[in-house]
Amino acid sequence: MLIISPKITAQQPKYRYHICTNTSTFTPNSAFSRNLNQTLSSLLSNATLSNVFHNTTTGGLQDPDRANGLFLCRGDISPELCQSCVKASSENIITLCPNQKQAIIWYDECMLRYSNRSIFAVMEEEPGAYLWNINNVTSPSEFNETLGNLMTTLVNEAVGSSNFFATEDMNLTTFSRLYGLVQCTPDIFSSDCNICLTACVGEIPTCCNGKKGGRVYKPSCNIRFESYPFYTEASQPPLSPPTNATPPPSPPLPPATATNFGGKHLIQQIFGDHRINTYLTS
Repeated sequence: MLIISPKITAQQPKYRYHICTNTSTFTPNSAFSRNLNQTLSSLLSNATLSNVFHNTTTGGLQDPDRANGLFLCRGDISPELCQSCVKASSENIITLCPNQKQAIIWYDECMLRYSNRSIFAVMEEEPGAYLWNINNVTSPSEFNETLGNLMTTLVNEAVGSSNFFATEDMNLTTFSRLYGLVQCTPDIFSSDCNICLTACVGEIPTCCNGKKGGRVYKPSCNIRFESYPFYTEASQPPLSPPTNATPPPSPPLPPATATNFGGKHLIQQIFGDHRINTYLTS
């Protein structure tokens, strides 16, 4: 049982999805269980230091029960919300993936993962998930052109930045704009960040073609676009989606359908006005 003592009263993070990525398990009170608890507690402790990203290990280099963990907070959120998200992730990942030696969880505000293998400074694209708005755009060709320009700009900005994070918006019509965000974990090379983000953008036609919003989650990077402002600009207070945007429940319901897509196991789930696909190597 993970015990975390700091009391956090910041804005509550919004859970999106999790994946228990292997079938290797551990028993309660085992060496791995103790190492994992210490790793997750260490991640939370470092979230209080206002770090957007942190990785840590408990156990020796040759220890078969070594527990590696990391978190990545969205680059525009406050330290308090980052800490709150890491706390929620640390607690929920143990509940959602009980006794699993490898897992990943995504929130709107952060991502957290742990593993019994090395996951640091290695670009990884799987496992991953798609999330898209079920509402269609009215002019797909114009929308896709703007979206392509936006994503190209964002990827270039993020890869060239010190923290691999970028947000941007562009005119969609005279009265509307399109908003985007991309981010990589800062422990990988800029060239790998470019590969990861470019792969995410390349999957938009598969997951979100003609949709008003979409996300692609990978362990080493993620992208998001919406027809409403969803990130915090430096000169503005946090922005919220329209009142008719329904967030998905937490935790998710069991998979609705499962198919094989492009050599990957694809699981589809429905959350209010959004759907999510999870893909794993078959």
